[in-house]
Amino acid sequence: MNLDSPRILVLNAGYEPLGLASVKRAVILVMNGTAEVVEDSGDFLRTPRAPYPVPSIIRLKRLVRRPPGRLALNRRNILRRDAYTCQYCGKKGSDLTVDHVMPKSRGGRGAWENLVAACRPCNLKKKNRTPEEAGMKLARRPTIPRHGLLLVADLPNMPEAWKMYLPEIEHK
Repeated sequence: MNLDSPRILVLNAGYEPLGLASVKRAVILVMNGTAEVVEDSGDFLRTPRAPYPVPSIIRLKRLVRRPPGRLALNRRNILRRDAYTCQYCGKKGSDLTVDHVMPKSRGGRGAWENLVAACRPCNLKKKNRTPEEAGMKLARRPTIPRHGLLLVADLPNMPEAWKMYLPEIEHK
């Protein structure tokens, strides 16, 4: 078990999802009384004294205030929003680029609504044109994501227990 991988769902005091924590961080938060276990994962950490249950979901005891919709606009979050899928051809993978739908040279801004994940061949085919000019179609229009939508995008198998706390995620 990798203790540093983000595998624990962290909820705010009001049960809203805040993010993911590593096993190490989650156990520390629980042990020092900052958080409480909402759901166990069924795994255990082996310690010299006794096995310690690894949580699947923890809830902070104090409310953390965060501005709504403040998600960093960066390559990683754009790829997460687009589920690591080229928005032109549907190719999946981690070797994707970020494409400006309206090219920068033509006034396109670096904004959520103008950036999409694209594979290299599609990005090269589109060049300095709009998708319409290049004869390409976007799979879906780029939008500003909500925080919860990006929480579990990197996890292939979301734990069943999380679904109750992440209602806006498309469960597959």
